[in-house]
Amino acid sequence: MPDAPPVTLDDLARRDGRTAVDAMVGRALGGAGLLAIVISLLIIGVLLRDALGFLAHTSWAELGADVWRPRAEQYGILAPVLGTLWVTLIAVVVAGPVGLGAAVYLSEYASPRVRRTVKPVIEILASIPSVVVGVFAFRFIAPEVTQRIFTDSPQRNLLVAGLGVGLLCIPLMTSVSEDALRAVPGAMREASYGIGAKKITTVVRVVVPAAVSGLVAGLILTVSRAIGETMVVFLVAGGSAGRPDSALDPGITITSAMTGVLVGSDQSVGGKAYQSVFFLGLLLFLLTLALNLIADRFVRRVRTTY
Repeated sequence: MPDAPPVTLDDLARRDGRTAVDAMVGRALGGAGLLAIVISLLIIGVLLRDALGFLAHTSWAELGADVWRPRAEQYGILAPVLGTLWVTLIAVVVAGPVGLGAAVYLSEYASPRVRRTVKPVIEILASIPSVVVGVFAFRFIAPEVTQRIFTDSPQRNLLVAGLGVGLLCIPLMTSVSEDALRAVPGAMREASYGIGAKKITTVVRVVVPAAVSGLVAGLILTVSRAIGETMVVFLVAGGSAGRPDSALDPGITITSAMTGVLVGSDQSVGGKAYQSVFFLGLLLFLLTLALNLIADRFVRRVRTTY
């Protein structure tokens, strides 16, 4: 019986139709990834170009002022930055505990039937347009909640905006946290029950610490969502251009300030006021980038591999 011919590298490098399809799919997926990178670089380039043009004609004294009114040549960034911090803080205070509590209930206490019913409902809440939540905040939260507690507060202020944004963020916080909690292996729960721990002890001492990396990721996503929200803030924050001293003051955020300049901006395109939008956009980009880098570093440190 003659010996079989040796197998060469050319023989192993298959040239049939399946290999061609794999190569085509690989090139398509690689192109999609490259396109995402190119788009990101274009966005950064556009922001940098006009933001640097704005900074070249703006002094630090102007940026440090208390009033943001670009069409009147007033560029104090403290007003939108402080407004953003107030709205984000209030939104996280609302969405963090409520979203985490709902996630713990769905993951650890709810029956499968309840979970199958409640979780889709919560996820549907995430699809509600922010303008609808803004109208709800103006029509219900302001007169029925904030103005009943703080009787002298205006109907539109940063507190109302923060509560509205918090409502928008609850489904996100709940969904991400519930996924993180359910990813904890059941063996860890069983081991805790095996040594006599109560359910609440198992949840607090075992499940939540084991899922902390996912919970932090959910919290960071919530913060990013709150920082970037525009419509609710634009409708109910009050739109005051001055620096807010408290959450009960009317104010603006970075996103609403950008919207305010661009609305009816036909006469300001190309001017310094127009360029200020890109400066705020760059500021927002750097803020969220720093937040995500910090979160990524933290998650890497506390991540547990099962």
